[in-house]
Amino acid sequence: MPTYSIAQAAERSGLSADTLRYYERDGLMLRPVPRASSGHRRYDEQDLRWVLLLTRLRATGMPIRDVRRYADLVRAGAGNEAERLTLLQAHRQVVLAQLAEVTDHLGAIDQKIGIYEDVVLGAGLDLERAPGS
Repeated sequence: MPTYSIAQAAERSGLSADTLRYYERDGLMLRPVPRASSGHRRYDEQDLRWVLLLTRLRATGMPIRDVRRYADLVRAGAGNEAERLTLLQAHRQVVLAQLAEVTDHLGAIDQKIGIYEDVVLGAGLDLERAPGS
């Protein structure tokens, strides 16, 4: 299985080397990242898949404490799947609520775009009387 230096892992993951170090230092990785005889970190595909999951959890707003808890549960091995499921389901509900809110905001923007398109295309809508112009 190929391994990657921290620079290569950073490039492949789209994260900075500092972020990868932070994930390791803060106990978010599944295992300590192996090191070459030179002492340099060597990431493998499993590490990069885990980093991708961490990135997605963080991008959806999961707090670091919950990411750390999830990592702790995964590291602990079998027997805590119900707790992992509960944690992920709770986060899913938060993400769905955020998605609904953003969708609502997008609808308002689309409505405003429609008003301006009508004006630009000559429909003659009076923007002065349009709510929230």
